[in-house]
Amino acid sequence: MEVKAINSNQSLVKSTEKDAAELLYQNSIGGILVSIFAASMLVFAFDNTNLVEFKHAWWWVMLAIISVRLIDSLWWRTKQKGTDYNGRRATLRFISGTFITAFMWCIYCLKVYASANTVELASTIIIVAAMAGGAASVLAAHKKTTISYSFILLVPFSIALLLSNDDYRQVLGVLGLSFGLVMSISAKKAAEFTSRAILLKNENASLVEHMEAQVEKRTRKIYELSNLDPLTGLYNRTAFLNHVKLTLEHCVTQHQPMALLFIDLDGFKKINDTIGHDAGDQILTQTAQRLKEHCLDQQLLCRWGGDEFLIALPNTQQASAVAQAKNLIEHISQAYLFENTQLSLGATIGISLYPQHADNELQLIQLADMAMYYQKKRAISTSGVFSKELGDKLVREQYLKDGLARAIEKKELSLSFQPIMASDNSEICAFEALLRWQKEQEHISPAEFIPIAEQHGLIRKIGTWVLNKACFVAASWPKPIAVSVNVSVSQLQSEDFITIVEEALLTSGLPANLLHLEITESVFSFDKDIMIARIKILQSRGIKVSIDDFGTEYSSLSVMQDLAVNTVKIDRSFVSRLDSSGLAIVQAVVNIAHAFDYLVVAEGVETKEQAIILQGLGVHFSQGFYFSKPIPEKNVLQFIKNPCVKLTQDNSTLTTL
Repeated sequence: MEVKAINSNQSLVKSTEKDAAELLYQNSIGGILVSIFAASMLVFAFDNTNLVEFKHAWWWVMLAIISVRLIDSLWWRTKQKGTDYNGRRATLRFISGTFITAFMWCIYCLKVYASANTVELASTIIIVAAMAGGAASVLAAHKKTTISYSFILLVPFSIALLLSNDDYRQVLGVLGLSFGLVMSISAKKAAEFTSRAILLKNENASLVEHMEAQVEKRTRKIYELSNLDPLTGLYNRTAFLNHVKLTLEHCVTQHQPMALLFIDLDGFKKINDTIGHDAGDQILTQTAQRLKEHCLDQQLLCRWGGDEFLIALPNTQQASAVAQAKNLIEHISQAYLFENTQLSLGATIGISLYPQHADNELQLIQLADMAMYYQKKRAISTSGVFSKELGDKLVREQYLKDGLARAIEKKELSLSFQPIMASDNSEICAFEALLRWQKEQEHISPAEFIPIAEQHGLIRKIGTWVLNKACFVAASWPKPIAVSVNVSVSQLQSEDFITIVEEALLTSGLPANLLHLEITESVFSFDKDIMIARIKILQSRGIKVSIDDFGTEYSSLSVMQDLAVNTVKIDRSFVSRLDSSGLAIVQAVVNIAHAFDYLVVAEGVETKEQAIILQGLGVHFSQGFYFSKPIPEKNVLQFIKNPCVKLTQDNSTLTTL
């Protein structure tokens, strides 16, 4: 009996080793070809004259190693696969080639990192990181190899970057180490998962010979590992895609429509981060149960990842899909219970349709994701249907985002300056710096690109450029005239903003009292105390602060009471209605500003009549097309010497010269 058990264990070990070798070799050719392609790209795409000989020599050695590995893989496929071969020896051959390849990559990275330019360095770390990421699945059959491969590729290279004096390289080093750690953890989990799957497979095969009653149980366990999400019990991506593909093919054959719903929870991340992952897991589990109650076919429901879920609805038109999405949102938005506490969150849903939008499952998912993403920005906890217009809008947004990331380097940004005139004598007292973007032959409106810059984290870089540029230009004017610069919420939230402002003044030589910073009331809807403290620090340096578009956003009177601003700018929407309700509003703002001893600027002045009325109301300064449209930087000096608008001798009316 003991001999039989020993033989059974030996057979199980042998089968497991063969399965591991089979998994490694089955994925080998693609990985080998990717390695030589990546090596060729780095060696021949970047002309580094200092290392040409090393790169070529390294490439030939790498080619030889990869050729040997390719021959070994082909030999395994033609001579060993399907035979009773030694799995341990085959695995040893494979991992030997893998380690040699990894060390070659390590040598390359350590050799070229010091002299590589920014593009080459970024490309190198992206490529090795991608190969390290791919190794987590390709090498998952051998735990030590898949972990070591990521370590060898990324860690020495990243440490070398960290030891560099270049901030950019240090950032890449941190990213490399972080990614290496993540990949090592992922590789470990993938390897453990694969090992368990192989072991289960072979245990099941052994049990079939002795206990047929256990077959169904083992098969179900393997099925769950490969098809079900372990937390929610819903289908995972792979199983869902298979079922949706079959369902879509049926809809095509039967000339039936189909809708796909992409569901993303609103507020989940905040709960997960503040209360804990246990609460997050329970919310995901409860959400899955609520979705099951509304989905007739469980095979067409899945957890796509994180807090995202998908539902496919065959034979469903747009109106019905929208109605079902509304019901789902209401059901998901009901209170969740966690440790006797009620938690609230919602859901935003994007909808795509066959045949209107796409005819394959992957594209339907992508378009529904786009619709959800857009709807989340527009109105959370609602649903939105994909449309061609939405697709064009998102493509346009991506185009502008990519362009903005390089706009400064490509010198596409410029400043125009609109004069702010004194009401009592029509002298120029300041210029407001206005950002302009000329991309190729297209002039892109700030109303279009500024929100994109804010949304995608580009506004701080662009805002810093605007601040420095405006200070340098103003410092070059023949007489002291203030320059007014708009500051975004994101900039003011930055801890180094005050330092950035001080450096702009120092390097440009502009006196602090000639710099006016314009903020909107929306900044006080965040952390009001911190914002007020930073603004007071700026004022203590002599910098003037204005509230822009006053009266259109956050609690205006509260802002005026708590913050000693220097200037209040009346929004153009009130100035344009001076002949109706706007007059009373402007008069009220002026009275309040005078009571607090603030200066008042009126924006959007377009006619002589408006200028006269505003002067009579006690507005100190005016700005608008009546005086001048925004002036390109090169023409500002000419305007300073010869302004377009002056008061008449009796100071009673305004006239255009």
